[in-house]
Amino acid sequence: MNHQLVLGSSSRYRAQLLERLGVPFSQEAPEVDERAFDAQFEHSKPTSFALTLARAKAAALVRSGGSRWLLCADQVGVLEEAGGGRRQLTKPGTAARCVEQLMELSGRTHALVNGIVLQSEATGERLEAVDRQELTMRPFGRSEAEAYVERCAPLDCAGGYRIEDEGIRLFARIRSDDHTGIIGLPLLATAELLRRAGLLTP
Repeated sequence: MNHQLVLGSSSRYRAQLLERLGVPFSQEAPEVDERAFDAQFEHSKPTSFALTLARAKAAALVRSGGSRWLLCADQVGVLEEAGGGRRQLTKPGTAARCVEQLMELSGRTHALVNGIVLQSEATGERLEAVDRQELTMRPFGRSEAEAYVERCAPLDCAGGYRIEDEGIRLFARIRSDDHTGIIGLPLLATAELLRRAGLLTP
């Protein structure tokens, strides 16, 4: 079946979230090297940086003469540093890096910023939204971080945790208008973009 909507992501988490909206879609992974954009992070606002990555993913999927809608999103983890700087939190990839990143977040507040792009192949129309979550981890020790990583292996998640599993135990406070944005695809903002494109009907 040739779905009109394409989720431009290989993430099973985003696919599971999008299924909740009841809109038929197919899934296709864009060929974009996210790490190639890292140098832009320091000179960009987190919202602009997240949208830049989402736009790049959509552009990589566009087919000449196509008629699909491409839904792409990117999540950027942001940790404010002393002195006014900030650092990007990436997917740790290994257990050792995951533990180290969790220890840096212990007792501190960080943000998850999502950029969402819905682009029409036929017209080039592009609808966009941004979403920000603020999360505070409680202080915890290395042994707890190591035990969590060993049990749940959140190596493919920005920040090195999942709130959907035991990772929620690491937190003291979460300020969020839409908790699905923490998982990687803010459904309230995504649903609004789909409505504007005529893809989500009552």
